[in-house]
Amino acid sequence: MVVVDTSAWLAYFTDEPNAAAFADAIERAEELVVPTVTLYEAYRHVLPRRGERAALEVVAVMRRGTVAELDAGLALEGARLGLAHSLSFADSVILATARRHGAKLWTQDADFAALDGVRYVPKS
Repeated sequence: MVVVDTSAWLAYFTDEPNAAAFADAIERAEELVVPTVTLYEAYRHVLPRRGERAALEVVAVMRRGTVAELDAGLALEGARLGLAHSLSFADSVILATARRHGAKLWTQDADFAALDGVRYVPKS
């Protein structure tokens, strides 16, 4: 199982230099777990830049994976991880989702670089 952080999704969708590094994880939909917070962040990022149609297309691609809803248990685990690792709300929930599903977290976000279970690719 794989969770892809929002930064990696955006790199893929905008064909940034690291896009190819995340393509394998993103294109294996049967192994992909998508935290709802990544849907929120990607939609919010794309909407003002490219419009609603493009934002919805991004979300449609992301929803090919298994969407992991934010529930009370995941929220509390995210809070615990956020405090332990000094992570933002979204990053905490993304990490908690990966751990709940026994998934490797793929990212280019340096906040995750030193954590177990993370495949970190520095931004190019």
